[in-house]
Amino acid sequence: MIRVVLFLTSVALIAFGFAWLADRPGQVAITWLGYRLDTSVMVAGLALVLAVIALMLAWSVLRGIWRSPQQVSLFFRHRRAMKGYLAISRGLIAVGAGNLKLARRSADDAARLSPGDPLALLLSAQSAQMAGDRAAAEHAFRAMSTREDTKVLGLRGLYVEAQRRDDAAAARRAAEAAAEAAPELAWAGQAVLDYRCGTADWSGALDALERMRPALDKADYRRKRAVLLTARAQALDDIDRDGARAAILEAVKLAPDLTPAAAMAGRRLAEAGEQRKARKILEAAWAANPHPDIAEAYANLRFGDSARDRLARMQKLAGMLPGQLEGALAVARAALDAREFAAARAALAPYVSAPTRRVATLMAEIEEAEHGDEGRVREWMARAMRASGDPAWTAEGAVSERWLPVTPGGKLDGFQWRVPLAEIGVSRPVIEAALPAVEKVAPAPAPQAAVAEAAAPARMPAKTATRIGDKSGKTRPAEPVIPLVHAPDDPGPDQHLDAEPVPEPSAPSRGPWQRFIGLFR
Repeated sequence: MIRVVLFLTSVALIAFGFAWLADRPGQVAITWLGYRLDTSVMVAGLALVLAVIALMLAWSVLRGIWRSPQQVSLFFRHRRAMKGYLAISRGLIAVGAGNLKLARRSADDAARLSPGDPLALLLSAQSAQMAGDRAAAEHAFRAMSTREDTKVLGLRGLYVEAQRRDDAAAARRAAEAAAEAAPELAWAGQAVLDYRCGTADWSGALDALERMRPALDKADYRRKRAVLLTARAQALDDIDRDGARAAILEAVKLAPDLTPAAAMAGRRLAEAGEQRKARKILEAAWAANPHPDIAEAYANLRFGDSARDRLARMQKLAGMLPGQLEGALAVARAALDAREFAAARAALAPYVSAPTRRVATLMAEIEEAEHGDEGRVREWMARAMRASGDPAWTAEGAVSERWLPVTPGGKLDGFQWRVPLAEIGVSRPVIEAALPAVEKVAPAPAPQAAVAEAAAPARMPAKTATRIGDKSGKTRPAEPVIPLVHAPDDPGPDQHLDAEPVPEPSAPSRGPWQRFIGLFR
């Protein structure tokens, strides 16, 4: 509406101006080089306007001619950039689809049309990885690492390539450079942390963890710092006792349920005569996770106490969590040291019907110390050999006699106090119990078949093969619990491409005149 009003106002003003000049005629005389020109004011004004328009048109033509080389160059650069963009798009799609031939051709076109484009470098690296050309991929990633806009991506590629060829030093250098360039990168910080832990450089690991702090949640950061401080305290225990004590107390403050930290803190505080503080730390750790190391540190809170005093202390600690096997074992051990055999047997009485190895071994010690009955001792030792296992520090299938901050695979805080391979013996509900009414379709196997199937427990017995009845009374095969899904092919460097890629449809041929016209589209 405003534009309409302005347009009408402008037209009215122009009309008013022409009317004003028409009502006031006059003469304009121009004398130049002996010539005289007489005309009216209206004609002179129109001539002036036409002259200005002609000058503007002439200037535009001259400027267009002057700038024509630059415009032509800009046109061809834009056309080249568009071709490079299309080549990059086509190549990235080909990489995702697993079309190696098209990906390599598109990478070559992109490198020729857009040599400095970051996506062209990425396409070159990915196509080289897809073809298994590790040298070309590393060369592309190294070129990317020298640019500010693709530095982190290039370092990530160099890190992956170094890991693939088992070059730990190169992988560490790439991860450290990436962590320094972008501290918020989780993979770089974790890689640096793993390398520091693998070399037992606990001070460097703590520094790496501090750089990772913005990318971690509070609970994860506190737990990892507590584990690293515990490892550092263990390393300094025989060198710098004051430094070890400060580190372990901070670790307990960060993670009160960390068993090795609480046990070590309890021992160091007890040595310094701070029994009350040590008792609070050990009791808090025991309430979170009963462990024999906690019980041992709690039993030795005061040096010089008698065996009966330690027994009373163990009974108090076990009373905090009644019904715990660790508490019963701690009480029985203290009672055996105090030669209170009745108390030791009473502590282990709930567990002797199905003893673990530690229970059976401790019962053998009680029999030997109280009666010296070698027959009973051999009986309990034989039961210990057949008994179920006890919890131990377990990680990645490996069992350690003591807690370690790093697993054999390099994982921080991976050791857990549990029965090794306990999940193998876990009984789970039968899958068929949750299905509708079923009909058996195979007879029970013969004794020979039963023996053969018992030798291969991973196979389902033939007598459990079922068919599920539907509403029509017919039977249909039971559907698998976990459906089989064919995963898409991985376009990684280790894939062997047997199928020939589908060629692209060729564009129709064009004549010379059409190609000339296409330059200006």
